[in-house]
Amino acid sequence: MEKILDIVDAIAHEKGLEPEKVTEALKTAFVQTAKRVINHKFAFEATIDEEKKSIEIVQTITVVADDDEKLLDEEIAPAFISLTDAREYDDQVELEDQLQIPHSLNDYGRTGASSLHREIEFHIQRLVEDELFNKYKSKIGTLVSGRVIRVDSKNSTYIEIDEIRAVLPMKSRIKGEFFNVGDHIKAVVRRVNMDKENGIQIELSRTSPKFLEELLALEVPEIADGAVIVEKSARIPGERAKIALISTHPQVDAVGATVGVKGVRINAVSEELIGENIDCIEYTPIPELFVSRVMSPAIISHVEIVKNEDGENEKAIVTLPGDQKSKAIGKSGINIRLASMLTGMQIELVETDETTDESTGEIQEAKDGVDALEALFN
Repeated sequence: MEKILDIVDAIAHEKGLEPEKVTEALKTAFVQTAKRVINHKFAFEATIDEEKKSIEIVQTITVVADDDEKLLDEEIAPAFISLTDAREYDDQVELEDQLQIPHSLNDYGRTGASSLHREIEFHIQRLVEDELFNKYKSKIGTLVSGRVIRVDSKNSTYIEIDEIRAVLPMKSRIKGEFFNVGDHIKAVVRRVNMDKENGIQIELSRTSPKFLEELLALEVPEIADGAVIVEKSARIPGERAKIALISTHPQVDAVGATVGVKGVRINAVSEELIGENIDCIEYTPIPELFVSRVMSPAIISHVEIVKNEDGENEKAIVTLPGDQKSKAIGKSGINIRLASMLTGMQIELVETDETTDESTGEIQEAKDGVDALEALFN
């Protein structure tokens, strides 16, 4: 088994691994092989012989008294050796010393060699999988792109991303999307699991609010460099989304920078999301004002925040003119649903008799009967 360390750098380079981790994997492979071909009850240790560039196997065994029948019992005897037997290896050994007895896998011929080969393959492969798992675990919530290699009968889309395959389930696709083999698509990493039978399983998503945020960072330099922060986001995939933005620079308009000149930036993101409409809102920590902005395009008269027993915002009571209610709710309730998702509060609408001047956006109080008649005839 000499000069086996010469292959460490080659394996590390080929698999993209750290040489130190490859060395540890080889030592583990040697120990497991020794247990397999010598005795599985023995306590083995693998040591590095830098001069020979080899890995040596030693059995660690504790020296006990000759009459210690309990420890020298047949069931646990491989871990212990009598003082008399130990002094056949080292005449200076004393009680409770740790005696190390060398073993050579070469003595086990083809059986030892083939077992070692299998163990090395197994442990290197496991090391590769662990590295990939940790790599993609750290990428959860980040944008990746790849080529479609298969679409199965359940419409799950399998995508090749660098050195690994990921799956985009049908539930994580935007409504109306269809992919063909060879298509290049973007998505965010939603979940990464390690399965003993199937190895690493990576699940992607195009419906997550994080996907919208990552696309915005790709299109808007101010978001990418931190001048604008996406504080919160909410989506109903393929239909509409709302994002709350905040500027960290006094000379940067968060909403204007995100929308871009003539909407070029936000439109590019919307196109990737199959025409999803995106409302950009300036974030504020004042909950009443934030709810008022989030309810756009409806014009709000008043917002009251109701707190729960823990002092947390639980519900927003929104008072608005009757002619603004349909805008506040939105088509199929989409506007109020997104507003609730973005604020994290239940939203209750209360109508008033007020009306809104569409030209100015100002709310006007309703006139009583006499004033109304005078206005009609004057």
